[in-house]
Amino acid sequence: MKSILLVEDDTQITNLLVLHLHEPLYKLATCDTGAAAMARVADGVFDLVILDIMLPDLNGIEICRRIRAVDGRTPILMLSSLSEETDKVTALELGADDYLTKPFGIFELMARVKALLRRQGDVGAGATGYAGAGAGAMTSGDTGVPTEDTKTAVKRVKDLVIDHDKHKVIVRGERLELTPKEFDLLWLMVSHPGKTFSRHELLELIWGFAFQEYEHTVTSHINRLRIKLEKNLDKPEYILTTWGTGYRFAE
Repeated sequence: MKSILLVEDDTQITNLLVLHLHEPLYKLATCDTGAAAMARVADGVFDLVILDIMLPDLNGIEICRRIRAVDGRTPILMLSSLSEETDKVTALELGADDYLTKPFGIFELMARVKALLRRQGDVGAGATGYAGAGAGAMTSGDTGVPTEDTKTAVKRVKDLVIDHDKHKVIVRGERLELTPKEFDLLWLMVSHPGKTFSRHELLELIWGFAFQEYEHTVTSHINRLRIKLEKNLDKPEYILTTWGTGYRFAE
């Protein structure tokens, strides 16, 4: 059973999700303020946080920032009635894993929930795309990425070990805590050593969209991965920059 925290002050949305996120697959906890959300996060371990941006006290952007300061792994799905691009970019750059704008369809939300939870453990079929494909096959499409069966689940490079099925990363003998998007990004790159991915390609493959305004999201995630992986940020061993083009994993 997957434990989910819903932080939402709209009672209609809360009641809708209570109706759909119920046992035996899910255990749903709810709260309607930022202060209550931080208390629940401090007291419990959740497999997913669904977080509204507009709350009566702390906004969801600030809550996301505080969660990511202490927890780099739990998936965060942001909800908002705002459509401004800056809110989406800010949430994603702070480490949110997905963003859904109200009004949304319940089937779309459930697909995104299942896709995020799949990285924590299978709960059935969900969204499509590289991130949602989990351990399935990845095809080349229009991106130039070669077809690969990612069920070859363990990859070792120097002091780095990545276990796809266990969602586990070990570097220099220590386990790293990665967000789902950080893990997907690392897995994609390590599966194609030496291949340069543009930020546009990474947005399309990992986030499922490719708008130029979001490319700083890729840069933020690459920077966080480097901080966690590299011994010397001035001389990275694993994630390298192809100047003027994008990023590649060391051959």
